[in-house]
Amino acid sequence: MSKTLFVVGTGTDIGKTYISGLIVKKLHESGSAAAYYKAAMSGNVRRADGSLVPGDALFVKEISGISQPLVEMCPYIYETAVSPHLASRIEGNPVQMEVVLEGFRNSCDNYEYVTLEGSGGILCPICFDEGELWLPDVIRACGAGCLLIADAGLGTINSVGLTAFYMKEHGIPLRGIVFNHFKPGDVMQEDNLKMCEHLTGSKVIACVREGDTELNISVEDLKRLYE
Repeated sequence: MSKTLFVVGTGTDIGKTYISGLIVKKLHESGSAAAYYKAAMSGNVRRADGSLVPGDALFVKEISGISQPLVEMCPYIYETAVSPHLASRIEGNPVQMEVVLEGFRNSCDNYEYVTLEGSGGILCPICFDEGELWLPDVIRACGAGCLLIADAGLGTINSVGLTAFYMKEHGIPLRGIVFNHFKPGDVMQEDNLKMCEHLTGSKVIACVREGDTELNISVEDLKRLYE
């Protein structure tokens, strides 16, 4: 059976896709059959023929080198750069859980490790008008533990703490934390790391600096997050 991990963030534009790409790359280069999956992507551009390019999926595919077809990576793609519930209100084609799960199960049937990525922060609305669906509903339906991506800078103690508290209260397993935009030796960021670990009881499993092309964690430790 496929092993899964859900990448969530303390907010939007926090680096979830970038970190997801590094994760999938490490798994792929270790010889594992690795896949990427995201229920809904907003803020995508159009090709000359009018079709939308799933930008996050394309980034992960290119940085990781996986052969997984783009069409398998995301069932819902929107042009408007807002949360999926509002994008579908503007453009149509609202997210349906059964469609999301069908694509997810297909990935699980064909790949050993499936890395899922959420939209926005933990409280991102995925669908609202046609039926209420939030990111935690997708996470629980997929039965995956989570890796929390956070900016290493000012304010992260609060954002990490609140996100972790919400996840715990709603039965969503937190496997670890990754600090993005990390500056080694920065007194505040080093303290943020310690405080976030103390506050959440979860380890910061990797720190990613600007321009990193590798995730600083062993393949063995990374794979354990999927168990």
